[in-house]
Amino acid sequence: MDIFLVRHGEASATWGQSADPGLSELGRQQAATAAQALLPLLPDSVTLISSPLARAQETAAPLASALGCDVVIEPVFREIPSPVPLAERQDWLRQFMQQRWQEQGEDLHHWRQAAVDYLHAMPGAAVIFTHFLVINTVAGYALGRAETCHFYPDNGSVTHLRRNGVGTQSVLEVSRLGAELGSFVN
Repeated sequence: MDIFLVRHGEASATWGQSADPGLSELGRQQAATAAQALLPLLPDSVTLISSPLARAQETAAPLASALGCDVVIEPVFREIPSPVPLAERQDWLRQFMQQRWQEQGEDLHHWRQAAVDYLHAMPGAAVIFTHFLVINTVAGYALGRAETCHFYPDNGSVTHLRRNGVGTQSVLEVSRLGAELGSFVN
């Protein structure tokens, strides 16, 4: 079963400026480009899923429109929770991205496991519109990586996973990592 993880397009503001920014003009273009790239790859039946955050939902909109289907909003694919106020989030993220999973607390391990469990339980193919660290977390899990950040998916990039098997006995594999960052993480 195919699972495509799409990093949201460029946001109109940084995390230090807004907790939930929408897309910039470039981000809207990246969303349209991702939709066009995905269309020939998708099976006849596919579920579109998005983080509840505006930038992810807006990135999903062009593909949803092209397919004539709804987008399921799923909080498990929301950006990583941080234990600090919004103004301190960028510094916390920079530190987190240089660490390994064994250094993380129980809350972040639960966040990671919830995303992985959801992917194992999905009934069919899906496109998931999500965030930089969610993609890193899931792909890193599938690759057996200990780092919290092991690659830098660009805005609008598509990471292709395959799930072999069903349920808790299934295996997630990375078919292709998305295009690497050409813009900064904001």
